[in-house]
Amino acid sequence: MISVIRRIRDWDLHRRRFVSEGLSVGLVPTMGALHGGHLALVRAARRDNDIVVVSIFVNPTQFNDPADLKRYPKSWDRDRAVAEGAGADFIFSPAGEDMYPDGYAYRVSESRRSKMMEGEHRPGHFDGVLTVVLKLLNIIRPARAYFGEKDYQQLRLIQGMVQALFMDVEIIPVATVRESDGLALSSRNALLTGEGRSRAAAFPRYLREMSSADEARDRLVSEGFKVEYVEEIKGRRFGAVVVDEVRLIDNVPL
Repeated sequence: MISVIRRIRDWDLHRRRFVSEGLSVGLVPTMGALHGGHLALVRAARRDNDIVVVSIFVNPTQFNDPADLKRYPKSWDRDRAVAEGAGADFIFSPAGEDMYPDGYAYRVSESRRSKMMEGEHRPGHFDGVLTVVLKLLNIIRPARAYFGEKDYQQLRLIQGMVQALFMDVEIIPVATVRESDGLALSSRNALLTGEGRSRAAAFPRYLREMSSADEARDRLVSEGFKVEYVEEIKGRRFGAVVVDEVRLIDNVPL
């Protein structure tokens, strides 16, 4: 049966035992509302490690919009069952005051790649992401941590932070998991109406099929999407749109 750890000091007791026994730990950081994309991360961690930890913490510092934080989907009982079914050994789900005893006075900032795309449209978002990921890596101290390529900008920033700060952890990317119609799995998809969900399938299709970023942007606008950005960087096309007041992001290799 999966074990739930709420306090940092309780995890530290387990971690010390795993170190003494020479067991490797893999970490899958999440904000809950687990779906098939998270399961792919857990299965990859299960393949590579002796112990698998799924963290569930809705990190307030990465939300620039308080309303977005308030309506972020939460499903604790289901998440626990899903994590256990995928092969996780532990859920680490700390309280906010334990993760931010300083009230977020100390934070991690990246000065270049975090200022474009998601960073431009969500000020402070990546400061919150990098700060909480650094905290989780320092608490869990895994050999490997697993992140999905759907959040590709986030993935690259985390890889850069680990390299810049000489951290002894391997960041493992896992390919985006999609629905049969191509929509990337996301916790936010649950907030879409039926009509919005049907329309959302056009988002990855236009990112993939249009000949340029401008053409993809124009097509999305013509279909009624609110488009925040469509950009091409180093062989990938990135986009962010709003459907049913739900913000979706995606990226595809060119």
